Amino acid sequence: MPSSLTVSDFDYTLPPELIAQTPAAQRGGSRLLHLDSAGALHDRQFPDLATLLRPGDLLVFNDTRVIKARLAGRKASGGKVEVLVERIVEPRRALAHVRASKSPGAGTVLHLAEAFGATVLGRAGELYDLQFPAPVLDLLDAHGATPLPPYISHAADATDESRYQTVYAREPGAVAAPTAGLHFDQAMLQRVDDLGVERAFVTLHVGAGTFQPVRVENLDDHIMHAEWYTVNQAVVDAIARARARGGRVVAVGTTSVRALESAAAQNPAGPQAPLAPTQGDTQLFITPGYQYRVIDALVTNFHLPQSTLLMLVSALAGIEPIRRAYAHAVAQRYRFFSYGDAMFIESPISTP
Repeated sequence: MPSSLTVSDFDYTLPPELIAQTPAAQRGGSRLLHLDSAGALHDRQFPDLATLLRPGDLLVFNDTRVIKARLAGRKASGGKVEVLVERIVEPRRALAHVRASKSPGAGTVLHLAEAFGATVLGRAGELYDLQFPAPVLDLLDAHGATPLPPYISHAADATDESRYQTVYAREPGAVAAPTAGLHFDQAMLQRVDDLGVERAFVTLHVGAGTFQPVRVENLDDHIMHAEWYTVNQAVVDAIARARARGGRVVAVGTTSVRALESAAAQNPAGPQAPLAPTQGDTQLFITPGYQYRVIDALVTNFHLPQSTLLMLVSALAGIEPIRRAYAHAVAQRYRFFSYGDAMFIESPISTP
């Protein structure tokens, strides 16, 4: 990473009305801003992605499933609490964010959803270690709410339960959707198959930290939030096949990028060795200067100012091309963030 870069280099002005509060009427009904390998911008519609992919390419999706992680409740004193489960660590135990007027200490019972009590076991950094009376996933399915991002102003409803979830989600554990995947419907997936584009799936359970801006000016001082991921043998084999036939590895979403690049970084044979199956926590922080080892192109949404995800896409396309793309998107009234429009970024011929 160039030593002169600071968090201010990844700021931009976004009119609030461009933050999408609801999804497009239909999956795939969004716009697509194409940043090609020469740095040129093209205004397209999301279905046009099929014309930008090539037979032999590999699309890598994140198959994590968003859980109903948000619970409202109270303490025995009557004070209101809000719990956002971040990670399930045992069937009946989870790490969670807890909002309350006073931090609950160990032994405090939180009465949640007027249905059950969860006991505070202690703290794990900013998170609370909670013991539940039954399997956490079962309780969340029955009593929890879909954890919409903080910039979406309405409470989650039945539409959000469906649309804030990819059509291929299967591994429960995320508290935020891998939003680039929200644009794909079954018809688009079939169209990709018909083109001769292969599909593969990683899992990365997206945490609430994905919405947090970097709060230090010097990027070297930022501590990246941890997220659990797995890259299995099927993915490794699919990437090897794509390379052998001259196809590109196209990540669907920054979370797929983090999983793939984390697997490369953790390879005991060295980062330049062929990819190996990997799972565990990742705190990989991708900033300009990072040398991508696995991906060649990226389908993604528009990201928050000063966020780690904006830094990640800038590392792929170059800082100036991303600045131009975002300025163009604002001027052309694209819709931003989780329910917003998409980008297709091709690895540049040369990165400024």
